[in-house]
Amino acid sequence: MKLDTVSYKTTYVNKETADKNWLLVDAEGQTLGRFSSRVAQLLRGKHKPSFSPHADCGDNVIVINAEKIVLSGNKMDTKEYLRHTGYPGGQRSTSVKVMLEKHPHRVLEKSIKGMLPKNKLGSALFRNLKVYAGTEHNQEAQKPATFDINSIK
Repeated sequence: MKLDTVSYKTTYVNKETADKNWLLVDAEGQTLGRFSSRVAQLLRGKHKPSFSPHADCGDNVIVINAEKIVLSGNKMDTKEYLRHTGYPGGQRSTSVKVMLEKHPHRVLEKSIKGMLPKNKLGSALFRNLKVYAGTEHNQEAQKPATFDINSIK
């Protein structure tokens, strides 16, 4: 028996039809790399059955307690972030310990951003992330649901 037409149609989620939620995630006591990869999965939408790799179908994520993140091994002393001013001899380095003291949210932001796609989609997904050093955040109006990050594998 030959079918002339396909009896099913594959549906893809796009920006308008995506079911986006606000999730509140606590970073206290979490390891930096594992935590960042799980948050990147939430931002990307890979935990949903309607995942589309070409669209922003992930959730908006609010991370609190960024200053209480844990690094394994002796990375607290040896890991450095490099940047360049653009001038000759302008390479600057900052250790993780200094970065956590001055700007604790940047450590998580850099880690999560590095795990997102390196294109326009990755830039759009990164805008769905809000990281706060303490327990207070400015997104109470969105009524974020508390999410257990350890439930993702």
